[in-house]
Amino acid sequence: MNPISSSAAPVATDLSADRDVRLLQRAGEIADDLRNQVERRIVGQQHIVDGIVTAMMANGHVLLVGVPGLAKTLIISTLADALHLKFNRIQFTPDLMPTDITGTEVIQEDKVTGERVFRFVRGPIFANIILADEINRTPPKTQAALLEAMQERDVTAAGTTYPLDPPFFVLATQNPIEQEGTYPLPEAQLDRFMFDLRIGYPDRVEEEKIATLTREVQDIDVQPVVHGDEIIELQQLVRRIPVPPSIVGFAVRLARSTRPGGDEQASVAKRYISWGAGPRASQYLVLGAKARAAFRGAPMPTMDDVLDIAPSILAHRIVVNFDGEAEGLSTRDVVRELLAESRKWI
Repeated sequence: MNPISSSAAPVATDLSADRDVRLLQRAGEIADDLRNQVERRIVGQQHIVDGIVTAMMANGHVLLVGVPGLAKTLIISTLADALHLKFNRIQFTPDLMPTDITGTEVIQEDKVTGERVFRFVRGPIFANIILADEINRTPPKTQAALLEAMQERDVTAAGTTYPLDPPFFVLATQNPIEQEGTYPLPEAQLDRFMFDLRIGYPDRVEEEKIATLTREVQDIDVQPVVHGDEIIELQQLVRRIPVPPSIVGFAVRLARSTRPGGDEQASVAKRYISWGAGPRASQYLVLGAKARAAFRGAPMPTMDDVLDIAPSILAHRIVVNFDGEAEGLSTRDVVRELLAESRKWI
């Protein structure tokens, strides 16, 4: 069963209740506070921070792709400091084993009886925020251990299931240029990530500021602005936010338009896409729009919320065909054309 299938449809819920109104206002305040704290250490990259916070409110995971030196790890660790949650970093390497992530059973001797028993030692996956650094540098078997925990939100060892404490949020990083000795995530595993966020180079003014602050960044304190229980409340609020049928219809049509051969395919899909986005894209477009609305402190999402998050949801869920590759088009180039075409439907 798809874990988010029950939450993607519009919910007929009245947000006029005082508690939900206060929570909605608090969601906007938390988003502003998180931005302010991250800006103490990070110059620019505002869209990355906004995307990560949106995914967190939607209870989704994020794949962060960028070349070395763009502060991917620093952004994530800074957010972890501001979220007041348990944070673990896992450095993915070719020799990393699944048990290095999930944990393993060890034999322990009872000091009183002398009896030897197995005891499960929890791995670094047992935290609220996981940084999976350079996830494509470890073999598929080890990747699968992390991705299974992301999907099921528990770990099974020797027939015993150990639940992961909520909130549980995975941020994985990838280097897009150095592919030697790497194990690219297949499409089915990429689909586990709600967002694929691309981090680019700073502009000249930002880079000059970065160069000036280089020695000071590590000494800057970041204050926690939200705790785990409040994040869970906000995630539940996002799922209660109502969505107009027109927004749901637009999100579904957008996902279906990527599928070549379908009766709703876009012209760009017919030309350049060999495999389109599945139903999970529709679900995440709606859920992400709701989270985006909460992020803004708004009681209902708009078409612009869907369009804002669409590139990060669709780009890693489509496959460009031979014609697209021959023209040097990336999946984001194709999605950009698709969104330009989709504005005619509004």
